[in-house]
Amino acid sequence: MTRGTAETADVLRAAWEDHDSVVTLARELVRIPSRAGADPYGPVLECMSAWLARPRAGATPPCRAWRGNGRAGLRSDRRPAGPRYVLDACLDTAPFGDETAWTYPPVSGEIEEGWLHGRGASDSKAGASIFAHIAARLARTRLAGSLVLLFDIDEHTGHFGGARAYFEGPGAPDSVDGVMIGYPGLEHVVTGGRGVLRARITVHGVASHSGGRAVTPNAITKAAGLASALARAALPGSAGPGFPLPARLTVTEITGGMGYSAVPDLCVLNVDVRLTPALDDTAALTLLRCLAADADAAWPGTPPTHVDITTRWPAYRLPDDSSLKNALLAGARQAGLSPAVKIAGPSNIGNYLAGLGIPATAGFGVGYEGLHGTDERIRIDSIPLVQAAYHQACLTLLTRA
Repeated sequence: MTRGTAETADVLRAAWEDHDSVVTLARELVRIPSRAGADPYGPVLECMSAWLARPRAGATPPCRAWRGNGRAGLRSDRRPAGPRYVLDACLDTAPFGDETAWTYPPVSGEIEEGWLHGRGASDSKAGASIFAHIAARLARTRLAGSLVLLFDIDEHTGHFGGARAYFEGPGAPDSVDGVMIGYPGLEHVVTGGRGVLRARITVHGVASHSGGRAVTPNAITKAAGLASALARAALPGSAGPGFPLPARLTVTEITGGMGYSAVPDLCVLNVDVRLTPALDDTAALTLLRCLAADADAAWPGTPPTHVDITTRWPAYRLPDDSSLKNALLAGARQAGLSPAVKIAGPSNIGNYLAGLGIPATAGFGVGYEGLHGTDERIRIDSIPLVQAAYHQACLTLLTRA
């Protein structure tokens, strides 16, 4: 047996030995409601902190929680020297929706026929449990660098407050060599994603009485024309085989007017543009401003339209020779899995990290159904294989650096 074969066997053996413990911790986390913006975050953070603090063979990574301004997270640093890699999973969840439609209550943690049920089971409390167990295992291993556990409790708000606090807040690391995010799904390793540019477009008209003799420019009518022009805008298609997804533009909200007797002088459009290498943020912003200028030209005598950017994340794709991507793909293969590389359509924390110049895989994890929907659940027999894949990837990155 070669060293690599023996190491793979040891990693798989460790994952199966940890299986019951991983499931137990995942159930404990699922049974604590932690809906973003709705539930207190303290209990779920304390549950994970307590698990990390338990005495066990080998040093346990110290953990530190932070809270404030409605945002919180939990981090655990292995050691400061050498390359630094992060295992990242969120501990907050999506809303429950209609609880009466669930087979089991959303915080039941019920196990039936090999499925663990509950909100957050797939996104991403099982991933958090797996990562905690990997860190506990690696605490007994001589590493050539630093492993960081990052459990964000502000992910589903879209603020990524825990991640931002770690990567950009006080005491932020000078450099991070890569992040592996524990979003679920056995079929793919997400190595890129469309970016996003979100804009609030303020359209002006001229206020007057709707029954008056003079007809004044109606901001809603003007905005409707702009919305139609945005919907018709020609966008580039696929950027090639390495980035097969096209750009996309969607008007997501229109707000304006009040009552019946006033011609509105203000209407606001929210616009979401999905970015690709063929349509970056600069090109998208130029397009929005040009169409806004055309709308102004068609409505003389109205104040100019304003385009204000609210979110700007770049599209990204890890290169073919990415050590991070290749380590995780190799780890998955050694665990008996064969995920394909995927570019994600929705934007995620990987895009935020790309804006900081930090490479990230943004999806590979447990088998699941019902993500963010009714009866969210995971396949518990997928847990050891996913744990082995990430464990092997960490060994590759941190013992062969």
